[in-house]
Amino acid sequence: MGSERTEWWGATGDQAGPFDAGTATLSAQGIITGWSEGAQLLLGYLAAEVVGHTAAGLFAEAAFPDTAWCSMAGTREWSGTAALRHRDGHRVDLALGIRRRMEDDGRPQEYLVTAVPHSDGPAYDWPTMLDWAFAQSTVAMTVFDRELRHPRMNEAASEEWGTAEVGIGSELRRRICEVAELGIPMRHEVCADEESADRGSASVVEMWPVRDPVRGEVRGVGAVSLDTSEQHRARQRLALLNEAGSRIGTTLDAASTARELAALVVPRLADFVSVDLLDDVLRGDEPVASAMVLRRIAHETTDETADAPAAEAAVRLGEIVAYPPSSPPARSLATGQPLLARGEDAEFSRWMARHDIRSVMAVALRAREVTLGVAVFGRRRTAPFDQTDLLLAEELAGRAAVSVDNARRYTRERRTALALQRSLLPRRLPEQAAVKAAFRYLPAGSQAGVGGDWFDVVPLSGTRVALVVGDVVGHGIHASATMGRLRTAVRTLADVDLPPDELLTHLDDLVTHVTADETGSAHNAPDSGESSATCLYAVYDPVSLTCTLASAGHPPPVILLPDGTVSLVRLSPGPPLGVGGLPFEATEVELPEGSLLALYTDGLIEARGQELGIGMELLCKALAGPAPSLEATCDNVLKALLPDRPPDDVALLLARTRALHTDQVATWALPANPAIVAVARSQVSRQLTNWGLADMSFVTELLVSELVTNAIRYGSAPIGLRLIRDRTLICEVSDANSAAPHLRRARDFDEGGRGLHMVAQLAQGWGTRQTALGKTIWAKQTLSVS
Repeated sequence: MGSERTEWWGATGDQAGPFDAGTATLSAQGIITGWSEGAQLLLGYLAAEVVGHTAAGLFAEAAFPDTAWCSMAGTREWSGTAALRHRDGHRVDLALGIRRRMEDDGRPQEYLVTAVPHSDGPAYDWPTMLDWAFAQSTVAMTVFDRELRHPRMNEAASEEWGTAEVGIGSELRRRICEVAELGIPMRHEVCADEESADRGSASVVEMWPVRDPVRGEVRGVGAVSLDTSEQHRARQRLALLNEAGSRIGTTLDAASTARELAALVVPRLADFVSVDLLDDVLRGDEPVASAMVLRRIAHETTDETADAPAAEAAVRLGEIVAYPPSSPPARSLATGQPLLARGEDAEFSRWMARHDIRSVMAVALRAREVTLGVAVFGRRRTAPFDQTDLLLAEELAGRAAVSVDNARRYTRERRTALALQRSLLPRRLPEQAAVKAAFRYLPAGSQAGVGGDWFDVVPLSGTRVALVVGDVVGHGIHASATMGRLRTAVRTLADVDLPPDELLTHLDDLVTHVTADETGSAHNAPDSGESSATCLYAVYDPVSLTCTLASAGHPPPVILLPDGTVSLVRLSPGPPLGVGGLPFEATEVELPEGSLLALYTDGLIEARGQELGIGMELLCKALAGPAPSLEATCDNVLKALLPDRPPDDVALLLARTRALHTDQVATWALPANPAIVAVARSQVSRQLTNWGLADMSFVTELLVSELVTNAIRYGSAPIGLRLIRDRTLICEVSDANSAAPHLRRARDFDEGGRGLHMVAQLAQGWGTRQTALGKTIWAKQTLSVS
């Protein structure tokens, strides 16, 4: 073995260091198995002279080897000084280092001994060097005894913890005791409070038991504190960003989103935050650069003693905010870039000093290249903001800005849909004799958007009235537009005076055609459900006191009779509109005068999430309650069934029935004989005189003459004549022929074709409707009282 240089006693022979050293290897029994050239230079022995002999013969103190081996119990390394005998017999003081190599089963395999002259010993005074390393370490290091009474701390630990009695928290003290008791290493993380001056600082304390190398008993606890502040702050930032995804933008409301942003960042990022939005954004409009008016929407603070509004807030919530042009918020708004306050603006700096704000960030809220507002973050006691904080604030503000812009777009669409919907719904109910009606319409208060609920009251011939309520599937402008189509179609079909079941059949065809136009296929279209709808159509006749109803998948109406009995109308409902190919069935019920008929959409009975049966029971109970008027009844129903913000559109139509008594209706059965025309005219004249309408006899007799003549000539028996006196005078002639007449232009020499033309000229309105037995032709005159 050649001369070697090694840095310390534990180095292997192939390492270089600043000292000349000799090395030797010993077996587990202390027999020399290796001898280097450096060892030969130190002691004078050749390798052949010592290899195979015990190492004990080289020591001046024979007891040393046993002492060294005992000292290595429980450890693999030992260092110290020893006196050895040179080959020529003089004493040589050497600094020794011994390292033990182990078998796989844990038994000693051999020992590596490194030696240098004791004169070079200062570098190998290991206790001293360890003390120096301990004291000068930049890592906080501490050694405790078992009772934690006499801790030894290096300078870094003293700076971090102060005195052990004060600086070590109770939780860390408990962990150190556990290490001493259990004899196992532990790790403990120490994090500063969010509102402390050291916000975001953290450290990890590694603790291990210190054992007696001979007996193996735990004598104390060693601890090293490692600064993990950067990693801790990174985890905090990631946690805040992750939480922002679930806490910001939970509603389609710009003000709520601003409040969510403010609540999230205080106190985890800032001690104070304010969020200001442009007025245009709150209205749902596109922001206009020339008219940027800011309004304070939200602010949060850690100052629990401040009155509302917060001490830092220059304005109250809802008020207009005016920032100086050179202030960070104003410049951030102008440039769209986030800014750290540098004190450039004197007025803003005075505001910071007045409220003890040490650091400020201003971040514009921008989404889709549009500036929507600005958020201002401030810190009082904690460390000033840095660029990392600015990047985090920009990310949080960006997420909030997207949600604010979504809310703005939703507000605009909802406002447009509401305007469209209200323009399509009746603003007031038409005057008619059959019923007294009242209604309520409430658009949805949820994020679902405006729906397609509608209602209508349509006067029909013969003083009858049609009551309609419907609901288009879906929400938004599409649903409102579909609702407008259906309401227009119902009014058109009602003018034709179709029976309820036939009207729904035609309406179903219309929805099917609309769906086909939108999807390109009438069947198996993926979006066909978007144009489906439900509808209830009812026709009430105040003469016969009957109501004929038909339903297309719509909830049944409720009837409150004059005696207080409340019941659901038992219908045979057909499928929703748009299904196609299935029939609709009409149901006829008798309604005494003064009965209350309630038509509604499902949003009324499902508003609180209860089952349909429970909702209908609540509706029946609310209708039966005392109320001074129909308007009050509407209010009572809504109060009993709806929350403050109904999740779906609600339409409610109440109609109290009236009756035309016998002194308002005159009816005659006529034979199919032309001679009866004169008799009919005479009977009508007498009836008008009895009603005090003698001055209307001439025109009425002409109308009766033409209508009865046409019924005899072109119709078939039986023939009926009826006069109805209410707000107008109505003349009706019925026959058993279902063929409807129509106007035509008669030529100069034609003998016929002028009768209906004359009827159209004399009456204020005329028409025809199909009946179960044939048809009825009617003519209406404005009532005049002599």
